[in-house]
Amino acid sequence: MIDRRLMEEMKKCRQRFFMLIGLSAGSGVLVILQADYLTKIIDGVFLGGLDLAAVWPWLLALLGIMLFRAVLIWLNEICAHRLAATIKSSVRERLARQLLTLGPTQVHGEQSGEMVNLLVEGVENIEPYFARFLPQLVVAAVIPLLVLGVVTPLDTTTALILLVTAPLIPLFMVLIGRAANELNKRQWATLSKLSAHFLDVLQGLTTLKIFGRSTEQARVIARLSNDFRDITLSVLKVAFLSALVLELAATISTALVAVTVGLRLLYVKLTFSQAFFLLLLAPEFYLPMRQLGGSFHAGMAGTAAADRIYQLLNRPVRSSRRGTVELADPAKLAVEFKGVTFAYQNGERPALSGFDLTLTPGEHVALVGPSGAGKSTVANLLLGFIEPQAGAIMVNGADITRLELSAWLKHLAYVPQSAHLFYGTVADNIRLSRAEASQAEVEAAAAAAGAHAFITGLPQGYNTIVGEGGQGLSGGEKRRLAIARAFLKDAPFLILDEATAGLDARHEQEIQLALDRLISGRTVLMIAHRLSTVYKADKIVVVSRGQAAEQGRHKELLDRQGLYYQLVTAFRGEL
Repeated sequence: MIDRRLMEEMKKCRQRFFMLIGLSAGSGVLVILQADYLTKIIDGVFLGGLDLAAVWPWLLALLGIMLFRAVLIWLNEICAHRLAATIKSSVRERLARQLLTLGPTQVHGEQSGEMVNLLVEGVENIEPYFARFLPQLVVAAVIPLLVLGVVTPLDTTTALILLVTAPLIPLFMVLIGRAANELNKRQWATLSKLSAHFLDVLQGLTTLKIFGRSTEQARVIARLSNDFRDITLSVLKVAFLSALVLELAATISTALVAVTVGLRLLYVKLTFSQAFFLLLLAPEFYLPMRQLGGSFHAGMAGTAAADRIYQLLNRPVRSSRRGTVELADPAKLAVEFKGVTFAYQNGERPALSGFDLTLTPGEHVALVGPSGAGKSTVANLLLGFIEPQAGAIMVNGADITRLELSAWLKHLAYVPQSAHLFYGTVADNIRLSRAEASQAEVEAAAAAAGAHAFITGLPQGYNTIVGEGGQGLSGGEKRRLAIARAFLKDAPFLILDEATAGLDARHEQEIQLALDRLISGRTVLMIAHRLSTVYKADKIVVVSRGQAAEQGRHKELLDRQGLYYQLVTAFRGEL
């Protein structure tokens, strides 16, 4: 149950952990003092014949001890929850940073719903481990030892009974916990699956409605919900069973102490004050371990979530550019691929094999080729999502892997085929490429992208809130905002990933005019899926099976009647 990974988190908060130990020890001492003063009062009044005035100092001391103990318990709770909050914040921040560092290619295949559930509910599940289980574990270790240390010189028989019966409670807890551990893992896996599927359904609601499959997915969600309910009830059954067993073990052990103490009191082998003191301490000896049983299952839920959390945190990050090499003359960028090789899925799916490409400053180069040829991999390499497995990418003579990634990305702008807009204002979405840009600069970039007219027609203009993913805007409008981002960034190197795809003829022409303004004076790499956008490129590179099969201008490649000629012929046939 002691999770080594979570205990590593505890080392970062040693001060609070030692405070928990100190508060627990203080509470244990007060437990013993409370039993001692209560014994003195009862013995003095009923057997010693003392009046109220005589025991009044003891009563005040007992009241003070009880109040002080309540304060220590309260401080223990505060310290434990602050410890849990600090660790939760650290883990969630590292998880988010890890996802951002991994990038889109390395988290490809992960379900968004599960990732959201892990960041929110998964991290929340580790709170009980630090706020309840671990503090109670400290209490269960400290208080029984203090009680045993006081009881042993007073009565060895009772100490022996406590020493023999105490291990039974954690033993039962571990035995039951093994069965509960598997159930907790299944519960977390079911919740993750339910969250992931529910988000998929929400994101694909339009598609489901079009194909009439929304009712079917509602039944799937109901089935997953029922599975989660059933596994949760199974976990609760084990939790209640373990609580029953632990309570029974503690009660029987306490009764055994009471019987032996009572018999020896009857045969005048113990005084009343000794016997009463022992009877008061016996329940306090077992109480922390009984309470630990109640926190045990809460802690197990944290360890179940921790498995998935640390699986993601420990995933190796391929992109780790922390170089200090600075670019020479960054305003004019030349890029060269030298025998670059890359394969996905641990080498099982080759993408590039000895790929060569040269872009001179201000040159416009178009990459064309069949699907799966490796065009997008070229862009991913330049964007830093992946690193070359062989060969090198040179930027103005410097190896790109020796450039600090964030510094390199400042010189690069990217207009994707499907631009993502975040929930927020139109201005904030444009300003994503340069956060410090003024409103005038934002509007100038929008005007250059041909977006100013439609933005001013929105209800609040540039302050209009757009929905997640750009809800409320057309495809052409979202594309213009992506181009406005590139204008605002004003980077010398530009990557265009078929920025006019999916638009009608009128909007395509408008977007193309904006792109013509954008690419002027910049080094441009165009990834083209539709050949109608590459005719004016300075150089066309045909990618086939991860290699540059042909290079040249449009007319030159047509005259060769090679692969490019076949692609153009097929494209014209589709038209």
